[in-house]
Amino acid sequence: MRPPGPSSAIGAVSTVKPAPTAVPAAGPAGASVLARWRPRAAAATVWYLRLMALVNLVAVLAVPFRYQVQEHNEGEYFTPYLLTAGLTTVLLSLFLAVAMRRRKRAAWIFNAVVSGLFSLLYVLLMAVPGGGFSDHPLNYISTVLTVGFFVALLVGRREFTSKGDPSNPKTGIATFIGGLLLGGVVGALLVQATNTIHGAGFGTRFGYAVARMVTVTPSGRLADQIAVPTWVNAFINAMGAVLFLLVLYLSFRSPRGQELLTEEDERRLRELLDRQGERDSLGYFALRRDKAAIFSPSGKAAVAYRVLGGVSLASGDPIGDPEAWPGAIEAWLEEAREHAWVPAVMGASEEAGVIYARHGLDALELGDEAIVEIDEFSLDGRAMRVVRQAYNRVKRAGYTVRIRRHEDIPDCEMAELLDKADHWRDGQTERGFSMALGRLGDPDDGRCVMLECHDGEGDLRALLSFVPWGSDGLSLDLMRRDRDSENGLMEFMVIELLQRAKEVELERVSLNFAMFRSVFERGSRLGAGPVLRLWRSVLGFFSRWWQIESLYRANAKYRPIWEPRYLLFEKSSEIPRIGIASARAEGFITAPSLPALFRRRHTRTSPQTGSGAGPAAERNG
Repeated sequence: MRPPGPSSAIGAVSTVKPAPTAVPAAGPAGASVLARWRPRAAAATVWYLRLMALVNLVAVLAVPFRYQVQEHNEGEYFTPYLLTAGLTTVLLSLFLAVAMRRRKRAAWIFNAVVSGLFSLLYVLLMAVPGGGFSDHPLNYISTVLTVGFFVALLVGRREFTSKGDPSNPKTGIATFIGGLLLGGVVGALLVQATNTIHGAGFGTRFGYAVARMVTVTPSGRLADQIAVPTWVNAFINAMGAVLFLLVLYLSFRSPRGQELLTEEDERRLRELLDRQGERDSLGYFALRRDKAAIFSPSGKAAVAYRVLGGVSLASGDPIGDPEAWPGAIEAWLEEAREHAWVPAVMGASEEAGVIYARHGLDALELGDEAIVEIDEFSLDGRAMRVVRQAYNRVKRAGYTVRIRRHEDIPDCEMAELLDKADHWRDGQTERGFSMALGRLGDPDDGRCVMLECHDGEGDLRALLSFVPWGSDGLSLDLMRRDRDSENGLMEFMVIELLQRAKEVELERVSLNFAMFRSVFERGSRLGAGPVLRLWRSVLGFFSRWWQIESLYRANAKYRPIWEPRYLLFEKSSEIPRIGIASARAEGFITAPSLPALFRRRHTRTSPQTGSGAGPAAERNG
């Protein structure tokens, strides 16, 4: 039987609160006060940047206010740090606010250097006797706000510990310089072609274009030399916005992460699975070689994860001894905080969900995994009549099933199976992350089980592959069949496996994952509320394109035990981002690749090679 999990329901999982942060040892009074003010100062810098983004946006949309801001950026006036009335500054402020909220060190350095220079400049200007700067009240406000922001940065310095990619600064600088030059040249050519005032030289036109890329309206001193249509100015502004977005992304992006298992990592994971592999049906999928593994200090547990789009996405339960899970989880969370990654877990069991919740993660039920216990399965009875009839129909058609361990399949036959599996794959995109191994026929996966279904003439018509779940269980990995084969072929093969379980010393089988299974089940019951019925209708609508309800129905016919699986996250605001990363990991979304100039290499060497370069596993669900 499956190891028992905690008796608490999802409500208990999602309401478990993280342990309170340890209070640092008492020290000097000044150090204690500074420690209390650090997070407040860091938060203040984020709100300042958000405020500047809002004020700049208002200035872009409100023409009179924009002119006032621009006038106070010239002559004897100056404005607070990042207040320029430019669309580019709106994007810059927002991006910096996001980066600062994630406590990225690179963003702190950028703001500290630039605002520090502005603070020094403003203080010197205000101190110049007879300079005229001290005669304007707005300059005092600008100085106080800019210096205050710089001081808040210094006070909260230790809060910004998240590391960036080492290649970010040089890539960002090169992109900024190259983009500014290119945009200036393109803008100068457009100005030359559309300018109604003749006589402006290339340098003037180039300077006008560069200024337009930085702010909505450049200095009014060029109004008597350049007059172009509105669409030219809008195009140049758009080039500046795109350039700044690209530079910001390249400058502050998080490290890509260690995505590939080393041979040593895989060896250690296999040792943990040999000792504790029966705990989680998804444990063997931690051996996907596009994942990384981080181990507890004792080495008795590990978290398998992959970094996508700044999300550190773990899958299933931690591997190994549950007593060592907290150590592995803490190491994984610490690495995520160090690199400003968003931590998330896909497909955790309730037992693991409780442990993750103690470390500050909240839970959301995703669906249920269908598990069939061999000693409880039977085709007898009225409830199994439809399944029994379908099974007998396929059997009468002459179909037979062969069950073998992968290690018992000769290489020449395995090559044929790989070719068939690749030919029958639905689409070109390889899918799978949390519930698929991503390879077939690798020599290291010899304990996997293959089911081959042949028709009455001996032709291969379908394949099922299962990965080990401890010593006496299997977990579905791959389903492929000929589209012209008999209906109900997959059900026939599953029932054959369940009835002939002794051939592979089998006691339990994990089948497909049914997403939102409880919604379909409870929503069809008498007395279901309007919200639940509406939610069921929405899921039924999307089931036309994704196998949501059909997977639930297909699994329910075996009368399985339903084991809930959860999504774990820190902040609900990050769920959309986690959802996109999960869809990318599972192969439902293919992100466009950047040009070679902006690509980053993996931080680890390539995965160990072998014959596992076959088609990726594609577990339905």
